[in-house]
Amino acid sequence: EKPTSFQDITNYNNYYEFSTDKYEPNALSKNFRTRPWTVAIEGLVKKPKKLDIDTILKLAPLEERIYRHRCVEGWSMAIPWTGFPFRLLIDRVQPMSDAKFVRLISFLRPEQAPEQKAHPDETWPHYQGLTLAEAMHELTMLVTGMYGHPLPKQNGAPIRLIVPWKYGFKSLKSITAIEFVSDQPQTFWTQQPLPPS
Repeated sequence: EKPTSFQDITNYNNYYEFSTDKYEPNALSKNFRTRPWTVAIEGLVKKPKKLDIDTILKLAPLEERIYRHRCVEGWSMAIPWTGFPFRLLIDRVQPMSDAKFVRLISFLRPEQAPEQKAHPDETWPHYQGLTLAEAMHELTMLVTGMYGHPLPKQNGAPIRLIVPWKYGFKSLKSITAIEFVSDQPQTFWTQQPLPPS
């Protein structure tokens, strides 16, 4: 299948930290700082770590995989992602036997993310959860690039998750922390305040 154009992939994005409009994240993320960047890996693991993005880029050989990225809204794109299997990072921290789930957390920077600033009542930062089995699946990737280029800011730079059999909202962007837990974690969308009735 022919990949979706780089132009379309980088100019039509759901990135609610920056805008609820799909065409605005490209421009509104220009001042988002992706260096320095660290990812804390903690919780029920034998070897917790805090890694900077340059160390993460050297953890494993980078692969290109073309996955169809599907949105719950009904649109999709075929995207050539660059990254490595999530399990290679998981193996390095050695989850304990009672670790059954993985909670991934994005950034909290209201001064750089207009929607975080405009809506402080929402449960920022964005977070998602997977079972440990889903995280360890050979198709689940940590992604640092696409189309042979570093990951653009509006697409989740500097590092994001890709779970190709799930809707795109499960593939968390701009990861800052990964926690291994025993109980199923809450997710961002299930924790939002209900609108007034």
